[in-house]
Amino acid sequence: MSDTDSFIEEVTEEVRRDRMFTYMRRYGWIAVTFVVVLVGGAAVNEYFKATALSDAQANGDSVVAALSKNDVSERIAALEALQANPAEAQTVVDLLLATEQLSTGDRAASAATLEGISAFSVEQPAIYNQIALFKSVLARGAEASVEERRALLAPLASPGAPLALLAQEQLALLDLEEGNAEAAMVKLQNINADASVTAGLRQRTSRLIVALGGDLPELAAPAVSQ
Repeated sequence: MSDTDSFIEEVTEEVRRDRMFTYMRRYGWIAVTFVVVLVGGAAVNEYFKATALSDAQANGDSVVAALSKNDVSERIAALEALQANPAEAQTVVDLLLATEQLSTGDRAASAATLEGISAFSVEQPAIYNQIALFKSVLARGAEASVEERRALLAPLASPGAPLALLAQEQLALLDLEEGNAEAAMVKLQNINADASVTAGLRQRTSRLIVALGGDLPELAAPAVSQ
């Protein structure tokens, strides 16, 4: 290689180096910002994970401590004093509180606790609100009129709703309460024939159908393998 070619190569390399440094000075902040955001985002994510885990452990310990009390009034007082985070955790606490209140025969207090959950808050999944609403109807019992209970249960009994079959069972019981055995029978048979019915619910509806003088569909005999 001649001295001229060597000189040209050195100059070219210097130009490339200068150009690279120019780009770094001009755009290097973008790369630095990206790294900072990436590292910072990971740190924030880990912080929130740790906080959520800590909150869950604290909530669990508090609930266990409250339920471990021997006297029901002390359990109720301890659960009432709990302020759990996030909203779903507080909902679980309130459901436990309502159960304890109902065990003392205080239907009004239990229903009031459940109705506080069932306001269809956007802060938590709708299923929690639906469970609370369903349990509040059961807690009220005959203290609420048939019309009031039917109006609350009707949306829950819609096809495809998570609690549809359980709500339909309660609607059938309301039909019986009003003396309308025929309407109750139709609902019970529809529940019994639903592919998603649980074994416990099918057993309850079957007993009612038989008690009302209805017939149960015969189950197909299992096929015998050859």
